[in-house]
Amino acid sequence: MDKQKIQTEKNNAVLLRGVNWIGDAVMTIPAMRALRRTLPDARLCLLVKPWVAPLFEKDPDIDEIILYADEYKGLGGKVRLARKLKEYGFAAAVLLQNAFDAALITFLAGINKRIGYRRDGRGLLLTDPVAFDAQAKALHHIDYYLNLVQKAGFNGSPDRPWLFLDLEERLGARSMIEGLKRPVIALNPGAAYGSSKRWLPQRFAEVAGRVITELSGSVLLLGGPKEAGIAEDILKHLDPSLVTQSSLLNVAGITSLRQLMALIAESDVLVTNDSGPMHIGYAVGTPLVAVFGSTSPEHTGPVGTSDVVIRKSVECAPCFERQCRKNNLACMDLITSDEVYAAVKKLTLRKSAVFFDRDGTLCRDVHYLSRMEDLEIFSEITALSALRDRGISLIGVSNQSGIARGLVPESVVKEVNRIFLGQYGFDAFYYCPHHPDEHCACRKPEPAMLIQARNDHGIDLKRSFVVGDKDVDMRLAKAAGAKAILVKTGKAESSSHADAVVEGLAEAVRTILSMHGKADV
Repeated sequence: MDKQKIQTEKNNAVLLRGVNWIGDAVMTIPAMRALRRTLPDARLCLLVKPWVAPLFEKDPDIDEIILYADEYKGLGGKVRLARKLKEYGFAAAVLLQNAFDAALITFLAGINKRIGYRRDGRGLLLTDPVAFDAQAKALHHIDYYLNLVQKAGFNGSPDRPWLFLDLEERLGARSMIEGLKRPVIALNPGAAYGSSKRWLPQRFAEVAGRVITELSGSVLLLGGPKEAGIAEDILKHLDPSLVTQSSLLNVAGITSLRQLMALIAESDVLVTNDSGPMHIGYAVGTPLVAVFGSTSPEHTGPVGTSDVVIRKSVECAPCFERQCRKNNLACMDLITSDEVYAAVKKLTLRKSAVFFDRDGTLCRDVHYLSRMEDLEIFSEITALSALRDRGISLIGVSNQSGIARGLVPESVVKEVNRIFLGQYGFDAFYYCPHHPDEHCACRKPEPAMLIQARNDHGIDLKRSFVVGDKDVDMRLAKAAGAKAILVKTGKAESSSHADAVVEGLAEAVRTILSMHGKADV
């Protein structure tokens, strides 16, 4: 693949033909990231069906979304779409979709470089075909799409999908469920592919009842318009006395895709079939319990580090059929509510933590701390021992773009962090080494570092705090649902996102202990 040619084309635009299913679309994200990393100056345009497009509305790596709408149905519609694409002057097309249709349209559009798997009878329409061999067939679908762009010559490394939500979306979802008791366990009982992927509504109801009675939590019922009936079936199997405003909320059929994403992100645990919402779950960082029947977790399973897959070994599974030919669905029937509830309980966390920014919060901000002799730790750091005495974890989270910029040796970052770990009792210290232009999930205010800490140390983010000297730290707290404490020892004197503004670490500790007691964490 001549990447230099793409970079120097007049229009410098690349077309990505996305896939048609929500779950598959999530699994293409690392491949898209690989294209962006390799072609940082290219204009990446994503061609997708309208129901998939909302996934990528806030994705900073996609410059434009082109809708493959109903007006482009039939041969005449394909010709019209090809004419529209031709106007863009695309230098190349990368076909993540496997269909013959994808190759035909880009061929008719006159795109000189057409990259895709050689399958579905479309090999002659591709200029850069990639072998659809046994190795590719065996891959998890995330790696399957990544393999395509790697074999085509783009730089890509294994990565976890990440869906971008803005703070307003997160706060909107939080407002929708604010009356529910924590922990909030989301149940996704549907699966668009077919009934062979759906666990029994009665079993979902049994899990819901135990969440309400034994965990003193609540249940959020999810689903699209076609799955509203399944949610109603669950309600029919629940003891009516358990269904209160604080114990259950049914939003099946009434949310947009973006709202669904945000609601899953706000939930403490997701219980789901192999479905689009399952893939959304790990791509927004929510721990999940996935029930598998007719399909294979080796190919489409969740990839979150704390995710649990429950399946049964039966002779006919995985069959990949939409409906069970034997009419008994043993692969699902053998999965009990006891084992699913046990997994939910294991993923339900109670421990609290305080997450600290580093420069300007724990030590003086010297812009880019590149020498150990410039490290000046604030004397009030000794006050943090009071948090440890209350059993609260101390965790550092720091943006360190100086590493990617070549201004800060990573060895210095690690050595500074070791001081906080060894001398001041920190449980962990995470940092983002990426350049802002990489649009990574770990750069604050994106909450991936907090999510990693939650998985590593069993932290309930909704019972935790973020202390920092910048508005980005306060927005990080709000994104994760933690309390935000701004210290006036660094960059900012105020923030509209802060729950409290204090002079320094000692006052921050007193404020946290006061809030901690009131929250009964």
